[in-house]
Amino acid sequence: MQLIIRQWFLIASLIIYPTTGLAYVGPGLGAGALALIFGILGSILLALLTIFWYPLKRILQRRKQKRAGEDTDTK
Repeated sequence: MQLIIRQWFLIASLIIYPTTGLAYVGPGLGAGALALIFGILGSILLALLTIFWYPLKRILQRRKQKRAGEDTDTK
C-alpha cells in the first residue's frame, strides 16, 4: 500500500514540478488567454443565472398575482 502511495506522490510531484518555458508569450496570446478564461467563466455564470432566474421569476409573478387578487377582494 505504501508503495502505491509513494508512486502516486512521485507522479504528482513530477507533474506539478515547474520547468523552464523557453517560449515567448506575447501580448496577443496573453489577451487571448484572458478572453478565453473570462468567456468560460461568463458562460458558466450566465448558465447558472438562467437556471435560477426563471423559477424565481415564476415565484415572483405568482406572488404578484396573489397580491393583485387580494387587492380586488378587499375593495
